[in-house]
Amino acid sequence: MRRRKTEWMWAAWMAAAVLLAIFVSEENAAVREQPAVQTGKQITEETGTREPERQKKEELSLHAQSAVLIDGKTGRVLYGKGEGLQRPMASTTKIMTCILALEKGNLEDPVQVSQKAASQPKVRLGMKEGETYYLKDLLYALMLESYNDAAVAIAEHIGNTTEGFAEMMNEKARSLGCQNTYFITPNGLDAQIEGSDGTVLVHSTTAEDLARMMAYCVLESPEKERFLEITRTRNYCFSDTGNKKTVSCVNHNALLDMDKELLSGKTGFTGGAGYSYVAAEETEGRIFAIALLGCGWPPDKTWKWEDAKKLFAYGKNHFFYRDVYQEPEFPELPAKDGIPQSGNLSEPAVVQLFSEGEKKFPVLLREGEEVKVRVKLPESFDAPIQENTVVGEIRYILDGQIIRRDPIKVRNSVKKISMFWCLEQVVGEYAI
Repeated sequence: MRRRKTEWMWAAWMAAAVLLAIFVSEENAAVREQPAVQTGKQITEETGTREPERQKKEELSLHAQSAVLIDGKTGRVLYGKGEGLQRPMASTTKIMTCILALEKGNLEDPVQVSQKAASQPKVRLGMKEGETYYLKDLLYALMLESYNDAAVAIAEHIGNTTEGFAEMMNEKARSLGCQNTYFITPNGLDAQIEGSDGTVLVHSTTAEDLARMMAYCVLESPEKERFLEITRTRNYCFSDTGNKKTVSCVNHNALLDMDKELLSGKTGFTGGAGYSYVAAEETEGRIFAIALLGCGWPPDKTWKWEDAKKLFAYGKNHFFYRDVYQEPEFPELPAKDGIPQSGNLSEPAVVQLFSEGEKKFPVLLREGEEVKVRVKLPESFDAPIQENTVVGEIRYILDGQIIRRDPIKVRNSVKKISMFWCLEQVVGEYAI
């Protein structure tokens, strides 16, 4: 009797081994023959790193040496002319000075004027060493009248020294992805210093970086509402903390009265930079940001307004939101060495997939532009695999750049076949 039981158990083990070998062989064959997975319109190994597919664009006649129009919400360049070239930016620098002071300072703080601040060249408020003003008032003086002494007083208050504040400005620029910007002064006066490696570092930015900084100020900064309030104010009066001096400020951003959709802007001029301008506009839910560098020298003061109008008009006339979301339809993919849900080895073990991406994706596009949808996904999986495991992603690609990624996850867990599982199936089949 014991011998018969041993023989029966040995037969069960052999049967389980044969079952496992047959299943693995068939499963491997199925994986080898599995065609490329297709989901949605097209699925490839697309990485989004190829050269951008440039749309033919209307050439604008601009005065500026460097100019850019960007989608404020994404930072995508919609039109550019030398937008990546570093140039001095004059008082457009002050948008960074202002937003840092708003984020790091207390508007009711008294700010004492140092000898360095009082000695700044024109344009200046005319503060005297030892005078005290509230930070809030100095920010209005900074952005409306572009006072250079106000900028230094603010910088010393927030960063202890202008050098310390410049480090904060550069750190902030890097955090915004502005890699081609270098700040030396808080007011934008032409400046250069020698770096530790002997190279000459110039106070400069690019049109693209400058526009991105403006977009941050009006859309993303936790102090965006205060920034807009200050830069949209036409007239402002204040006094020093001792009420001994009264100051009246007038906003020199003339485009505020020319363009009712303008959100904010800042002018600038130095001998080295020429006229510069940075601004943002909202129209029908679209946010455009522009920057102009080297936009003429005296007497060409009005050229910046002409260029700004052309860039904003180009954005409004050519770019509109289109929802490019595509609902994915995932096939069931084989799970190698996996236990089928039914437990029957004659059926394949499959992995079911899903994605939790938001069901809409509006993108600012011009006529003829298309967003391509690609899925990065293996042809099969090795068991075991747990539910909610991220196994791929859906990529939305525009001009060769990935503009959105949706993770693809496993809906159902699949356990791996083992010798003991096969034995359990055989025993269960023949048990009396």
